[in-house]
Amino acid sequence: MEEPQPLMLLLIPLLAVLAPLLARGVGRWVRIPVVVFELVLGILIGPAVLGWAQEHAFIATLSDFGLALLFFVAGTEIQFGSFRGRLGRRASLGWLLSLAVGVAAGFLLAPGEAAIVIGVALCSTALGTLLPILRDSGELRTPFGQAVAAIGAVGEFGPLIAISLFLGGRELGLATVVLVGFIAITGLAIWLAFKLPRGAMHRFVNSTLHTSGQFAIRVVFLILCSLIALSIVLDLDMLLGAFAAGVIWRLLMRDASEHDREAVESKIEGVAFGFLVPVFFIYTGVTFDLQSLLEDPVLFLLLPVGLVALLAVRGLPSMLAAPEGSSRRERFSIALLGATGLPIIVAVTAIGVDEGILSSSQQAVLVATGMLSVLLFPLLGMALRGDKVRAGDSMQDDMA
Repeated sequence: MEEPQPLMLLLIPLLAVLAPLLARGVGRWVRIPVVVFELVLGILIGPAVLGWAQEHAFIATLSDFGLALLFFVAGTEIQFGSFRGRLGRRASLGWLLSLAVGVAAGFLLAPGEAAIVIGVALCSTALGTLLPILRDSGELRTPFGQAVAAIGAVGEFGPLIAISLFLGGRELGLATVVLVGFIAITGLAIWLAFKLPRGAMHRFVNSTLHTSGQFAIRVVFLILCSLIALSIVLDLDMLLGAFAAGVIWRLLMRDASEHDREAVESKIEGVAFGFLVPVFFIYTGVTFDLQSLLEDPVLFLLLPVGLVALLAVRGLPSMLAAPEGSSRRERFSIALLGATGLPIIVAVTAIGVDEGILSSSQQAVLVATGMLSVLLFPLLGMALRGDKVRAGDSMQDDMA
C-alpha cells in the first residue's frame, strides 16, 4: 500500500486552516466562498505550480469520502415541502430544459458520447456549495433561499440519475432496471425510516451525544457507507447513494427535538466541512490539469464561453422557479446561483476521462469553468440579492 507523504499530510490541513482565514480577510471587501481558496491553494501546491503535492491513493480516498459527505449533507437539507406545487414543478421543468439544451450544446461542441458528458456537466448546480452561503446570509428559510435550494436539489439529484442511466457502461434498458432496483431498495429503507420507533432511538441518540458512544454519528456513517456500497455493487455512481443516505437520515431525525437535531447536524457538519470536504476541494486543486491549459493557451479562451454556456443552459431555466412576484434582479440572482456548478462537473468529467470519452484537456476546461462559476456566480448573485435587502432595510429605517 502506498504510504502517505508526510509533506502532503501537513500541507492539506494547513491549507484547510488557511482557506477560511483568507476568506474572512478578503470578506471585508468582497465575499468569496471558502471553496475557491481551497481550490486555488490546491492548484498552488500541485504539480503545475510549486510541485509540493502529487496524486496519492490515500489522499484520493479521503477526497472521495469528502465528496460523498458533501452530497450526504445536501441530501439532509432537502425540504420535501418545497417540491409540492408550483416550486417543485418549475424547478424540475427547469432542470429538464437544462438537460435538453445542455446535451444539444454538447453535440455542437463534441458529437457522440462526449455530448452527454458535457450536457450533464452543464445542467448541474452545486447545492453543497450554495447551502453554506444561503445559511450564512440568513436566506435559507426565505422564499428566495427555498427556491435556490429546490433548484440546487434538482440540479444535483437529476445529474446523478442521468449519470447512472447514460454513463454506466450499460445499455439504457438494463441501466434503467438497475436504477429502478436501487430506487426500490432505497424506498424500502425510507419506509423503514418511517416505521422505526423513533422515540427510543431519539432518546438513545440524546444520551450518547456527549459520550464516546456517539450513536448518531455512527448510524450516519453506517447508512452512508451502506448506500455507497450498494451503489458500487450495482455499478452506479456512489454519489447517488450518498445523496439518498442524506435523505434517509433526515427522515429518521424528522421528529427529534430541535435541540437534538441541531446538535447532531453540527457534529456531522464538523466532520464534513471541518475535515473531509476541504480535503476534496484541495485535492481537486492538486489534481487539476493546469498544465493542459498552459500548454495550449487557446483553451483559456474557452473559459468565458463555458461560463456563458453555464448561465444559458442552467441559469436561465432556473429562473422558472423564482418566487412569484420576484423582481428582475431577484430572478437574475437566482439564475447566477442556479448556474453555479462544480462537484458534479468534477465527478462526471472524471467518469468521461476514465471511459475514454473526454480528453484531459476537455476535462480541464470544464472543471476550470466550474471553478470560475463557484468564484463568480455566487458573488454576483448574492451581491444583487444583498443590494436589494440593504435597500429594503434602508427604506424601513427612513420610514422609522
